[in-house]
Amino acid sequence: MIDIRSATAADVPLLLQLVRELAAYERAPGAVVANEGDFLRDGFGAAPKFFAEVARWDAQPAGFALWFFNWSTWQGKPGLYLEDVFVRPEFRGRGIGKALLVHLARRAVNAGCGRFQWQVLDWNERAIRFYESLGAGTLREWLTMRIEGDAIARLAGG
Repeated sequence: MIDIRSATAADVPLLLQLVRELAAYERAPGAVVANEGDFLRDGFGAAPKFFAEVARWDAQPAGFALWFFNWSTWQGKPGLYLEDVFVRPEFRGRGIGKALLVHLARRAVNAGCGRFQWQVLDWNERAIRFYESLGAGTLREWLTMRIEGDAIARLAGG
């Protein structure tokens, strides 16, 4: 009943809809400013900056995962970084989230990755327990740092 496949340019409207649903779930419904052109340009051109998988349940769109490769200076190997994973609420509890993670773990192994990494919101206890049940560990000593918007321009300006 679960079908997972690599997204194509034709999936961009669906991906953007799922991203908006994820933002609503993460309590930031107005935060998505990306548009279809952004997804097409950066995910489906000659040099993609990200990749995406689409999960279906009985041919109905159920979820997605968006990811890219990074590179570890310590390991001297690529890593697979999962930017977003989301399963629509009505499809949860059917193994779709786990199937997406297994699918990506296989991609990581096949690409010779030393790591498969992602972030989870600290209030999402259900997701944290789920990830830990799969063998993921929480790196509590690491804090995410971010510069965005005008702050990037200020830093770039010296």
